[in-house]
Amino acid sequence: MKVLTVDDDVFGSLPDLTATSDVPSHARIEQWLTRMITAGRLSVGDKLPTEEDLAASMGVSRMTLRQALGALEAQGLLERRRGRSGGTFVTRRRIEVDLTGLPGFTEQMRRAHVRAGARVVRSRLVTPSRDVSTALRLPRGGQAYEVVRVRSANREPLALEETYLPARDFPGLLDRRLTGSMYALMRRDYGLVPCTAQEWLEPVVATSDQAALLDIAAGSALMLVTRTACTDDGKPIEHALDRYRADRTRIALTTAISQGRIGAPQSV
Repeated sequence: MKVLTVDDDVFGSLPDLTATSDVPSHARIEQWLTRMITAGRLSVGDKLPTEEDLAASMGVSRMTLRQALGALEAQGLLERRRGRSGGTFVTRRRIEVDLTGLPGFTEQMRRAHVRAGARVVRSRLVTPSRDVSTALRLPRGGQAYEVVRVRSANREPLALEETYLPARDFPGLLDRRLTGSMYALMRRDYGLVPCTAQEWLEPVVATSDQAALLDIAAGSALMLVTRTACTDDGKPIEHALDRYRADRTRIALTTAISQGRIGAPQSV
């Protein structure tokens, strides 16, 4: 980590904010800092000069500078920390995990333009917990396949998937290759396609075992996505608990109002 000042060479070419432009000053500062980060002139962990010094060096108000820094923080390129050791730090952009349309992890990473990977931690036949049995509508004593995998993005651990599939619907599952897309396998080998799902999102913290698998500290923040997916006729065929690293991901979801409800009053 480098603690930078406005006198460092990296700040030798400040944006020209005196030139007439339709682009406001805060947006030009944002664009300039983005270029500096993506070009590698500012590295992950670098601490920027104080807001007061940086604003003065560019001849803008601290409010204008804060608009630019806030936009970059929202994009995951900067992190502002409080306290005596705080400041503004360069960080890595979070990977956007787009849940729209019930994609699997492989498709999520394709949308984010990164390479997906998988490592199987555990795969076995189990008599699942009551919650899993209820979600999959299993009969008393019914069994399910449990598949636990660490999912990676560009070889970095990103999520821990805990997936349960009803054994009656997926005979011989453990003989299949389980490091690719699970949804593709379900479709190709069993003719079963998840068409609808109910999902719940909640923040949790990593246990020591989960942290070790994800290469993070115990107690680190995770985003838990709990999902029960069904076929087009409503039959549940998957119950999953996906734990995403909160420091590396941002959950996205696109929603729309159906045509039949356009113009109808909406409660908020």
